[in-house]
Amino acid sequence: MASLNTFRGQEGLTGGAFSRLLEWLDDGVESEGETYLEMRRRLVIYFDRRNRLSADELADETLNRIARTLEKDGSIATTPPARYCYVVAKFVLLEDVRRDHVHVPIDEPRIGDIKAAGIGGPALDDSLSIREQRLECLDRCLQELKPDQRDLVIAYYRDAKRQKIDGRREIATRLGISMNALGIRACRIRSTLETCVETCCAQA
Repeated sequence: MASLNTFRGQEGLTGGAFSRLLEWLDDGVESEGETYLEMRRRLVIYFDRRNRLSADELADETLNRIARTLEKDGSIATTPPARYCYVVAKFVLLEDVRRDHVHVPIDEPRIGDIKAAGIGGPALDDSLSIREQRLECLDRCLQELKPDQRDLVIAYYRDAKRQKIDGRREIATRLGISMNALGIRACRIRSTLETCVETCCAQA
């Protein structure tokens, strides 16, 4: 709880940006976050039907980009909001497809084998270093969360497809809240995490 040119979903959202996104999606009708969750669900279906393995992450990326556009420009002329969401989703989809085209096939040599053979050079080392740095920052930021927040966000984004749905339903039942309320709570924690990770990486 997601700038069309450089896959900026890795950047964190401020609380104000997320609130502005919720208001924009509601389009003047207060839904207490239900419109956001419904739009996210539809985007997940959009990416899933196009055989994207990370449909959840791509849906979040789409909404995060829109939130940053709202934060920067103050408004979006395209209406209704759902139409603009799908416009942005198409860009996100194209970027994800392009990334697939540059991935090494599963039967190709692994990164460790390539490095051992002296292939790849500084660019590969830099890429690995950045990824390791982000993972270290993520671990550090997770530890800065309150224990209940850390447990919730880890459990919420764990597993895939049916297991993920069942797991989230169990969490909501355990906390005594609705699935909508759980989704909003998890998105806010994720937004805090993303901001923390970006700050950590920038300082490093």
